[in-house]
Amino acid sequence: MTRRPRIILGISLWLCLTSAAMAQPAFKQRQLQYPRVRAAFVEKEPLLKAKFSEKELAYPPANIFLRIFKNEKQVEVWVGSGQNGYQLAEIYDICSSSGGLGPKRARGDRQVPEGFYHISHFNPASSFHLSLGLSYPNRSDRILKKGSDPGGSIYIHGDCVTIGCIPITDDRIKELYVLAVEARAAGQARIPVHVFPARLDSLNFAALQREYAGDGALIGFWENLKTGYDRFQSSGRVPKVTIDNKGKYLFE
Repeated sequence: MTRRPRIILGISLWLCLTSAAMAQPAFKQRQLQYPRVRAAFVEKEPLLKAKFSEKELAYPPANIFLRIFKNEKQVEVWVGSGQNGYQLAEIYDICSSSGGLGPKRARGDRQVPEGFYHISHFNPASSFHLSLGLSYPNRSDRILKKGSDPGGSIYIHGDCVTIGCIPITDDRIKELYVLAVEARAAGQARIPVHVFPARLDSLNFAALQREYAGDGALIGFWENLKTGYDRFQSSGRVPKVTIDNKGKYLFE
């Protein structure tokens, strides 16, 4: 490679890195143009700083990870802490739910999805105060759907009403939204969200096996989810998730 192409390549790489670095703070500034987001930061940021300080966690968080447990009606917020993996920062209660245990397979089935997702949309002007969209349907959902339409528009949001979403009240969504904006602004392009029927420890999973013994396909699906659950439980690190041609989750 001659000197001139090397210089051009170097400039191109510098421009790409600079653009990426500038894009994330710009995201936060765009979000802060919305009144509800500004109000959430004013109200909740001092509280979050105090909570994080008490737990010896860095604020603002560079990355976060969410786990949702349908049976327990809880949303866990984990914060990345460098070499120590993730530490639990907060648990928010889900205040209303629809459907039952088991994955979402069709539009209108009222089910909350189960599987491995990420935050795909920030809605600063939601009908439910603020909301964070899940990347449902993912490839597994599209493969395993019933009929032609697996549905969509699944959000973690405010208020306390739902048909297939995850409401945690206006007060709590303010905190979670602030954390998600900060993580995105720090460079976390994908905030992982893992949704489980319940905490899949040995006792709970045995109870699910007994209660749903007649549904082998559902138990098999939950066994697949449990593999991902166990990976995080044992390592404190979010596993890399891929999906095979049959809709099964694979973990690295």
